[in-house]
Amino acid sequence: MNRAEEPLKLTPNLKKLIAPAIIGLILFLIFQVLPSTSFESTDTPYPQIISKDEAAQAASRFARERLGFPASEGQPPLVTYQSNSELYGYLAKEKKLKEYNKNYEAKYPYDVYRVRFTLPGGDALNVDVHMQNAGIAGFSYDSARSSYDRIELNQGEVRKQMLLLVEEGMTLAEKQALAEPWLKWAGYDATQLQLSTREGEPKLRYTVTEAAIGDSRLQLAFTFEHGTLRSFEPAFSVPAAHAAYVNKQTQDATLLTLVGYGLFTLVLGILAIVYSVKTRAYTSFKRGILLSVLLFVIQMLNTYNLVPVFKAQGMSETGIIGMMIFYAIYSLVFSALLYFSLVGGSGLWRKEEGLNPWPRAKEPGYGRYVLESMKVGYLWALILLGIQSLIFIALGLTLNTWSTTDASQSPYNMLYPWLFPLMAWLAGISEEAVYRLFGIRMVKKIVRSTFVASLITSIIWALGHTLYPIYPVVSRPIELVIIGLLFSYIFLKYGYIAAMFSHVVFNSILMGISLVMLQGTPNVLIGLFYMVLPAIVAYVIYRLNPTKKEKPYVTTPHHEGH
Repeated sequence: MNRAEEPLKLTPNLKKLIAPAIIGLILFLIFQVLPSTSFESTDTPYPQIISKDEAAQAASRFARERLGFPASEGQPPLVTYQSNSELYGYLAKEKKLKEYNKNYEAKYPYDVYRVRFTLPGGDALNVDVHMQNAGIAGFSYDSARSSYDRIELNQGEVRKQMLLLVEEGMTLAEKQALAEPWLKWAGYDATQLQLSTREGEPKLRYTVTEAAIGDSRLQLAFTFEHGTLRSFEPAFSVPAAHAAYVNKQTQDATLLTLVGYGLFTLVLGILAIVYSVKTRAYTSFKRGILLSVLLFVIQMLNTYNLVPVFKAQGMSETGIIGMMIFYAIYSLVFSALLYFSLVGGSGLWRKEEGLNPWPRAKEPGYGRYVLESMKVGYLWALILLGIQSLIFIALGLTLNTWSTTDASQSPYNMLYPWLFPLMAWLAGISEEAVYRLFGIRMVKKIVRSTFVASLITSIIWALGHTLYPIYPVVSRPIELVIIGLLFSYIFLKYGYIAAMFSHVVFNSILMGISLVMLQGTPNVLIGLFYMVLPAIVAYVIYRLNPTKKEKPYVTTPHHEGH
């Protein structure tokens, strides 16, 4: 990191980083990318996924021919990706994914396209379509006067009584009569199945005893509403013990996020405002505005990108507008946190240490400094990806770490999937400013140790990732505390811009690959583009900031006290 009173210069020994970066890239490709060796590998190539249009066509044929639903009369269908994350998680935890994919996935997928047809009156039909073979995996009706989904949110005996009320007094025999044609359609003889529902209980469930994997059994589930069939959804059950474990882990993760991350990040935000004022003679309130505005724009683009997810949840137009307003307020707060972290962090380092962690564009040599920071960022990003791979291996061996799917954040559910990797810039710019640029120096004022300050801020940052579907929930914090300490090292050695680039490149590679996995030439090219975008940005800045023969920036009190 440069001293504030010295000419701006960054001359890293890149040769020492090349070999570790190559090793890191190899480890990353082997353990996180290649299908035959990556974590939770199914030993199969990446599957060919049908398009959303193909899914809509398959669902439309089924709705018309099997259900007599006038799908063509309503609005264009909404196609989203849905995942049975509980089942996938159980299979991943028990290391049963390969077995399941071989024997059952073709007929009972855990990942589907959900095609939703809505009629003008408000009635809707959801048809689940297999993402590879276009087979129909299940369906459900939502009538305009339905309250079924709200009932499902209730618990215990109250829910049972409400469901019975909605069924309008149907007997078990009446339910079986409505279900029998669909059992035949699915290739089953009702007399050969185990009836798992008793008279007086809501719904209807059959168990296919010979179809089992671990403690999971295939169940053919039916629901009813207003005396008619509402849904047919065949799927493998999730053992109660597994569901209870995930529920408890989620509660723990929520607490860690709210207290460990949310509360302490709020404290850092308040301190950033305080020290922006206290160090105003060493910093400038004009700086940070552009990055904060950029952060706000990216955050709102990401929110708008998730509109299909909101619609798939049955949210009305008014509800979506309300959600956009909520996220706009949240994004403004987060942008303010970034702004004061940039201003206060820069001022603290200049005042307390006489260091220049975030150089100004007007300083001589700025363009070359950014270019060298980008090179450092790429090499360290590859090193970090390799280290992350090794951490995953260690966590798997020690904690039996496993992960599951999350449809709410999948590019398949985004209005414009190509916008998704922009989130890499949001994370890199904001998190390195809050937890490294400001956080380390602020906490060091209290603990008097750079390492301890780096550790504390890394822990706070890591706890903000506990709600990711990775279990046990301590797995992600352990991983990210290590990664956070390395980001701290990069920041302390090279400065904020290098740390920001390393973070952005790290995330851009991961997110770019997620686009590549969507397949199709446009997705592959856009994914690769995002991986090289940091280099393009750095080169443009370099070209726009040629070496100037100006007086170097010198830090003295009141130099920028305005």
